[in-house]
Amino acid sequence: MSRLNIGCHLSVAGGYLHMGQEALSIHANTFQFFTRNPRGGKSKEIVPGDIEGLNELLKENEFAPIVAHAPYTLNACSADPHVREFALMVMADDLNIMERLPGALYNFHPGSHVGQGIEMAIDLIADALNKTLTPDLSTTVLLETMSGKGSEVGSHFEEIRDIISRVELTEKLGVCMDSCHLYSAGYDIVNDLDGVLTQFDQIVGLDRLKAFHLNDSKMPFDSRKDRHEKIGEGTIGTEAIVRIINHPALKHLPFNLETPNEIPGYAAEIKLLQEAFQG
Repeated sequence: MSRLNIGCHLSVAGGYLHMGQEALSIHANTFQFFTRNPRGGKSKEIVPGDIEGLNELLKENEFAPIVAHAPYTLNACSADPHVREFALMVMADDLNIMERLPGALYNFHPGSHVGQGIEMAIDLIADALNKTLTPDLSTTVLLETMSGKGSEVGSHFEEIRDIISRVELTEKLGVCMDSCHLYSAGYDIVNDLDGVLTQFDQIVGLDRLKAFHLNDSKMPFDSRKDRHEKIGEGTIGTEAIVRIINHPALKHLPFNLETPNEIPGYAAEIKLLQEAFQG
């Protein structure tokens, strides 16, 4: 019997060990967090013994890989060179922190080209990764699939593929899918999950898929809008989410909820999905 690797987004404000303890309190066995304020700013100060305590807790309780999320302000393909420099600085700092969490994942939004065009954006994102990734890096960096609002990059599988193809250390890269983003971008995970995964496999490769964000959507299919909803209260629905967690090609992944919830709401969703999981 396999288990469902399920968690949610937690705050690092109380410390790294506290996040692990909070995850256990809601029966999660993975979680996602921001290393700093999601709008930017300094990373959480490292208190001696805090990360080490979390590592012990993760090992003792056989957690699936945890995921750190880059701040939303990170835009490696901005037209403004100062914004691009900020992205490089943040990624380097975050990855330095992540090296203290062996086996963890680091997820980021590819960015928005703000009128420069998709090809220029892809080149800039790849350039940022080439400047950031090093051979000794143990963290896997994940490109997140996006909804396609505005000038977002990454709403088409081909864009993810093209970024990866221009990076030298491709073995350091993976992908994080987001159910809300996929559905809003025009990938019909409700009626044709198999077809979507086949398409991803042919274009990017399922071996690149390392994590999954589970979110319902406030918006209709192919809306190009990024509006997360609680599981079962949106246009995707509980049945489609349950098919995702039970799909043979996905069920081994760490799944994290980013639904509009506080801890009790996350606990209820985790319980719901654990009961629906067919290990």
